[in-house]
Amino acid sequence: MAHPSQLGFQDAASPLMEELLHFHDHAVVMLVLISAFVMYIICMMLTTKMVDKNTLDSQELEIVWTVLPAAVLVSLAMPSLRILYLMDEINKPALTIKAVGHQWYWSYEYTDFQELLFDSYMIPTSDLAPGQFRLLEADHRMVVPVDTPVRMLVSADDVLHSWALPALGVKMDAVPGRLNQTAFIATRSGVYYGQCSEICGANHSFMPIVVEAIPLQRFEDWSAQMLQDA
Repeated sequence: MAHPSQLGFQDAASPLMEELLHFHDHAVVMLVLISAFVMYIICMMLTTKMVDKNTLDSQELEIVWTVLPAAVLVSLAMPSLRILYLMDEINKPALTIKAVGHQWYWSYEYTDFQELLFDSYMIPTSDLAPGQFRLLEADHRMVVPVDTPVRMLVSADDVLHSWALPALGVKMDAVPGRLNQTAFIATRSGVYYGQCSEICGANHSFMPIVVEAIPLQRFEDWSAQMLQDA
């Protein structure tokens, strides 16, 4: 599990987040190369003594500085479009969970189980146990099985919210009266933290998202215990 306070991205815990990290690295490499090339041209223009005031045009040079930027844009656009299609793809989910945003907490409903639903509130700072993260821990975690396609149905009860989980590469707006969907697969066991990413009111910073990924057998035991307690 990545530490929430670290700089940069959290460690990828889903195939989609791995794709996003690869695209980020690809875009950064392109940006560094372009910046270095532009800086080199500027330095050469400022220091060279080779000046010809009679040079008015060069078709070869114009072709080069038109084709090269186009090639760079294509090299960025193609993987970006691929990831966009991957983010919209939902292939036969094994589990469907509905997340509803409220001011200021989340409600979760496991639609494949009867009467398996609960609210998730942030744990106050005064009640935190040793090792728990301030403003990120919730009294009830959303539990999912590892290596299982999970579909999230996201909506809101009052104002705009956003269900975001960086380690899993998920971010979906919660809109009142509208049901949005997204999907993810947790590739390893762990606890993953997120927060509402839409400014939804005075306590916007106090509605964390906590997802715990566990093996399938433990998930079945957890769901059976939750249904028994209900």
